[in-house]
Formats: sequence, structure tokens, C-alpha cells
Amino acid sequence: MLIVHVFVHVKPDSVEAFKAATLKNARNSIREPGVAGFDVIQQQDDPTRFVLVEVYRTPDDPAEHKKTAHYRKWRDTVANMMAEPRSSIKYSNIFPDEQDWG
Repeated sequence: MLIVHVFVHVKPDSVEAFKAATLKNARNSIREPGVAGFDVIQQQDDPTRFVLVEVYRTPDDPAEHKKTAHYRKWRDTVANMMAEPRSSIKYSNIFPDEQDWG
């Protein structure tokens, strides 16, 4: 499994539009066979900051995700909403066991 945390800082006037676009992308992403989880979380003390927690079944699945129409639409829709470029960190799963993911 591959877990990716994507860190996003959004312009203050774009928070609601970013949330709407991101939730639409997340709801479609979770239907992909290679996606075990796709969480969208918002920082409590700074609502312009988000983390997308993307859980992929194999190291090849992020590339497949990026080929989907819903991802490309999200990417293009939110591009001008960013206060700075998004960044990510990749992690390996320790717990729970892989078969216990969705």
C-alpha cells in the first residue's frame, strides 16, 4: 500500500469552492479499484489548510488515479485557488493490515 498526504493551502476566498470541488473528486476517487481510502481534512485553527489522505493499493495506482476525468477536472478547477503550490509526502502502511482497509 502507498499512503500519500497532500498538503494544500487555499486562498481565503476560495475555501468553500475548494471544499466543494475536492469532495466531488474524493467521492469519485473512492470508487476507483486502486483506491482504498481518500480522506479530506481541514485544519481547525487555519481553515485555509487541508490535507488529502490518499490510500492506494499499489504503487502504480496514483498514476492511474491521475488519468481519471474527475482528477483532471479537480486539478484544473482548484489550480487558481491555491495560495501556494501543493506538496505531498508518501508513507508506507504499518497498521491496520492491508486486508482491513476498505
